[in-house]
Amino acid sequence: MIELLILYTILKRDYTMYSIQKRIEDNFAPFTKPSFGALKPALKRLEEKECLTSRKLMSEGGKLSVFYEISRKGISELKRLILEDLSDNPLQYLSNARIKLACADCLDNEDKKRLFFSIKSRAMQFRNLGQNILNDEYKQTNFYQKIILDNAICEYSNFITIIEGLEKDNARNSQ
Repeated sequence: MIELLILYTILKRDYTMYSIQKRIEDNFAPFTKPSFGALKPALKRLEEKECLTSRKLMSEGGKLSVFYEISRKGISELKRLILEDLSDNPLQYLSNARIKLACADCLDNEDKKRLFFSIKSRAMQFRNLGQNILNDEYKQTNFYQKIILDNAICEYSNFITIIEGLEKDNARNSQ
């Protein structure tokens, strides 16, 4: 997910590593907070894959700064990462799905449609799984588990409603 965030961040403007981290924090803080220890190797991997380029500039104060710029290959990689299937692990699913949806503005309408369908389908699977556990009289769920499951079901239902709103907006914009 860090590579997706980096590519999305530098899509419209070149940034230094510090600026990339700051922009990711500013825009995605409720979902993630990448450290320099995660950012630096991800930048290196993206540069090795020719998804971005770097250039060094000397500031007026005499400090060397490295600026990162996305390449055409990087734009393709960004779209691939956004459209890539999400994890089957519900713990990772919601935060990663939210990040992908927040970056969907760089996709065309057909790709958005595919993304929304994919994310909504998985959310429905997780919601239904929770409902099945709650409704199964043979499952030995305690009071606390039932409360947490009910909350997760509500969270997935709300998330599905958000995606349906995005689908409607996308359909309006594609006409």
